[in-house]
Parts: sequence; structure tokens; C-alpha cells
Amino acid sequence: MRSNNRGMWRVGIALTLALAPLLSAAQDYPNKSVKLIVGFAAGGPLDVFSRVLAQELTTQLGQAVVVENRTGASGQIATNVVAQAEPDGYTLLSTASTFIVNPILTGRHSPDPQKDFLPVSQTAVLPTVLVTAPDLPVQSLQELVRLARTQSLNYSSAGNGGPGHLAGALLAHTTGTQMTHVPYRGAAPALAEVMAGRIDFTFYTMSGLKEQVAAHKVKPLAITSAQRHPDFPDVPTMTEAGVAGFDQVGAWFGVVAPSNTPAPIVARLNQAINRALAHAETREKITRMGIVPVGGSSESFRSFLVDDSARWSALIKAAGIKAE
Repeated sequence: MRSNNRGMWRVGIALTLALAPLLSAAQDYPNKSVKLIVGFAAGGPLDVFSRVLAQELTTQLGQAVVVENRTGASGQIATNVVAQAEPDGYTLLSTASTFIVNPILTGRHSPDPQKDFLPVSQTAVLPTVLVTAPDLPVQSLQELVRLARTQSLNYSSAGNGGPGHLAGALLAHTTGTQMTHVPYRGAAPALAEVMAGRIDFTFYTMSGLKEQVAAHKVKPLAITSAQRHPDFPDVPTMTEAGVAGFDQVGAWFGVVAPSNTPAPIVARLNQAINRALAHAETREKITRMGIVPVGGSSESFRSFLVDDSARWSALIKAAGIKAE
């Protein structure tokens, strides 16, 4: 018994010595600038949001938080960079829905979004609005569905596997209708084709849409969120319009860290992000972009990622969506 106790004591000492550098680093965190990697081009919704967040995080953490764009492969290049970074809290990924969807579409799960990263916090959601061409003879979502049962409709998106594509595929799958997806290189041309009447409808992000609706260049039928948005108080949610299952379909943003990042550092970052999102001036800047700040615990974000992966895995398989 005494020998066993000595053995356990030695193991305990060894673990303490092994963990000491990590615990010390966590207590001292951060003592230098933090990189927030973004996988999409400067000026896009995720980039602009990340820069607003980084500005307030700099205040909250007491060290500069610098946004670095590593573009390419629908965000996958940035994902790879962060997966291979030191797990010390100084290289983080500000990511979006493609973080979960890309591996499902491509079948490549290295790095694995749920095994090779630690969720820090969901940061925001960017609801999308289903808008139609101005001359399309429908005034509601139900009328759009009825029309789709009598003739072929097409919808545009900013690219294969993006939120707009998946939202359209989900609408077709849920309503049992045939709708043809037409991908474009970006959200702007996808919307322009709807405004020109060459495409029937699209799911477009809130950012920049208000002016187009006010000018009657598109007709808004429903929004993919749990509640109506103050920018479009008269536009019902998809559920209110009669098609359930779209409350979490809009694009989402979140921050993740490399796996093995010490728990105290993740907790420190989560606290800083939640405080940043609660800051009145920061919150106002975010909401002006049509983005809804979220926040919450690391565990709630982990659960969200699991649910999001299951939802899109089922749809992508059922709809036969392939990477292009």
C-alpha cells in the first residue's frame, strides 16, 4: 500500500511539473498581441465584423488583437493555418458556417472542425432574407411554393455550399419542390441577377439589402431567423410564413482555437468576447451591419457546432449536394 502511495505521489508530481508551464502561461495570458485569422477577403461581412470585434477585444485583453486575412478555398486555408498553430491562445480563427459545411461537402476531415479545434464562442449570426425578382408573380412564401409546384424556379447564391445554396436546397427539400441552383462568384452578382429578373429568388444576407428593398429592386418574403429583424419589421420569419426549420439557417460567425489550448486561456477569451459583444458602442456598430451579436459559453457553442454539423450532413446527403 505504501509503495502504491509513493507511485501515485510520483505521478502527481510529474503531472504537476508537466502542467506548470501551461498554468503559468495561462495566468500570464495575454502578454503579447493576438492574431485573429480570417479566411475571407477584406471588406466582406466576416472581415468587417472581425475587425470591429478585434478593436474591442484589444481593450478587453489589454493587448493588440490583429486581424490577418488568409484567403482561399472557401476559408480552408485559414482553417489549416490555425489548426497547425501553437495552442497558446495567440492564433485564433474567426470563422463562419463554411467551417462546418466544407468538410461535409468535400469529404476531407483533416483538420476536423470538432476534433482539431476548441470552440471559444459563437459571436454572431447574419440572417438571410428570401427575396424574389421584382416581377415574379408572388407576394408571400406560400405563393412562391405554390408557383414552384407548377413551374420550374431557379435561385442564385454566392457559391456552391454557401449559406444561400444550402438555404435554397433546404427550402426545396422541405416543401417537396424542384428548384434549380445557379451559383455565382460572390453575393453581389447573385443578387444582381435577381434584380434583373433573370433569376427567380435568392437568400441574401441582411448586410446591404435594406437599400435594394426600399428601391423596390427585390421583394422580401421571409427571413431566416427566430425573430423578425428591426430593419424589416413587416417581413415574417420563415416559420411565420409557413415553412419551419430555418431559425438557424443564416450565416453564423464564431471564434475557435487550436485543440490543446489550455482551458484557462479559452475561458479568458470567452469572457473577453462576451464583454466585447455586450459593449454598447461595439454592439451598435455590429447591428448597423445587419449582424446580430450572440456570445454565450464555449459549451453552448460546442453544442451548436454538433447540431449544425448534423443538420447539414443530413441535408447534403438527402439533396445530393456535391462540392464543385
